[in-house]
Amino acid sequence: MAFYLGIDVGTSGTKTLLVDEAGNVVAESDASYPLEQPRPGWTQQDPDDWWKATVKTVRAVIKKGKVDASDVKAIGLSGQMHGSVFLDKDDNVIRPALLWNDQRTAAECDEITESAGGRSALIKMVANPALTGFQAPKILWMRNNEKRNFAKLAKVLLPKDEIRRRLIGDYVTEVSDASGTLLLDVVRRNWSKKLLGKLDLDPDLLPRVVESEEVTGQLTSEAAKALGLTTDCKVIGGAGDCAAGAVGNGVVKKGVLSTSIGTSGVMFVHSDEPQYDAAGRLHTFCHAVRGKWHMMGVNLTSGGSLQWWVESVIQGLAGVSGKDVYKAVTEEAKKIDPGSEGLVFLPYLNGERTPHADPDVRGSFVGLGMNHNRGAMTRAVMEGITFALRDSLDIIESLDVPVRQIRVSGGGSKNPFWRQMQADVFGRKVTTLKVEQGPAYGVALLAMVGDGLHRNIESACKANILVAEETQADRAAAKRYNALFPVYRDLYGQLKESTQALAEYREAFL
Repeated sequence: MAFYLGIDVGTSGTKTLLVDEAGNVVAESDASYPLEQPRPGWTQQDPDDWWKATVKTVRAVIKKGKVDASDVKAIGLSGQMHGSVFLDKDDNVIRPALLWNDQRTAAECDEITESAGGRSALIKMVANPALTGFQAPKILWMRNNEKRNFAKLAKVLLPKDEIRRRLIGDYVTEVSDASGTLLLDVVRRNWSKKLLGKLDLDPDLLPRVVESEEVTGQLTSEAAKALGLTTDCKVIGGAGDCAAGAVGNGVVKKGVLSTSIGTSGVMFVHSDEPQYDAAGRLHTFCHAVRGKWHMMGVNLTSGGSLQWWVESVIQGLAGVSGKDVYKAVTEEAKKIDPGSEGLVFLPYLNGERTPHADPDVRGSFVGLGMNHNRGAMTRAVMEGITFALRDSLDIIESLDVPVRQIRVSGGGSKNPFWRQMQADVFGRKVTTLKVEQGPAYGVALLAMVGDGLHRNIESACKANILVAEETQADRAAAKRYNALFPVYRDLYGQLKESTQALAEYREAFL
């Protein structure tokens, strides 16, 4: 039997799946690594940690699965999008990689917009406005702030493509992840020579671009030895984590939308042609499906907000430790009625992308009173995160993009309470899948396609992905949320001036 690996290089750790040719997950392994935050709003990691985690998890699943190395036919790669790995001419990493949620590049975003001839002109070139998380402003930040490092720069890679380089010894990316650099002509699915020229960036800094199911190479002898595999093993293009997660959820045809609550929150909808939000609130990217696109809304601190609340604020819940803390706080939140007794949480702990594109905004509780206990505050955090996803859903529907089915995934789908909350806030039925393994499973399916096991990714998804459960919206809860959501939505504008003043304070004193 043939086997396939799906490797997802995430923000908190790397997850690897071993999948058989029937689509069954035979073994899985995770390995975590640290996140550096040298200043408020700055995030970076050591790419060597990703490689060590890749080696560790691949070896672990091969051992657990008890498979022969020669039976592993192909590897699919996924990873956190937008990050920048800076390499010199000898492939040495020049500095820690800047990540998707790093907010240091506001000035460079302005520089890109001005160089392009304005926001509208930029969107026409690359389908998206300049946002702090994207890769292009990170390259300019290095040019503006670390001139010695920039002088050494020979290549810039995305996180998963740095792992690919170590696997096959070549510089390659694919269209879905490349869309998040701000340097890809998303319509033509290749680098934008026009924008690169306006930014005075050498196209040779970038890897070549392929479609997501294409074979990009085979393991080098050194990589094969490190992983315990053979040099016959192919490495497939793969996908950025959002597109890979969508493939893993079967979002490969018109009318299907997925929501995912992980560290960030994503609302992802398939599109047969490139569609734009003229205001630039949503991303328009190439899909991992050949010749298709998607629209996506992203909230930077989604599940990360709940993690902050539980692990940094609540912490020592008497007699409760580890993962049981999350179960305990959920039970407390269940006791509170929808709407958290008039308490609203804005989940903007590290700036926000959709719909505000504001790196300076920060989170807040609004409406806090003596009547609110820990359960109410926990529920408000979960509701605020879900409201942030509804922001994206409302924009998608306002653009007449059809949404016939909503599939929920990530941590928010595994918690029945939160799954019901999503149905109630959206006012729509939501579905879960029989097996939900996220981006790693999506790229394992792409590996099958690249190896010729399936004709295309649509047929691979049809053969392997089944809807398991439906959750209907509760009418009474939905009515409460419909009344509260406009309050949530308006708070950003009402607090914007104050959050900007606080940003200036942080810059001056922190």
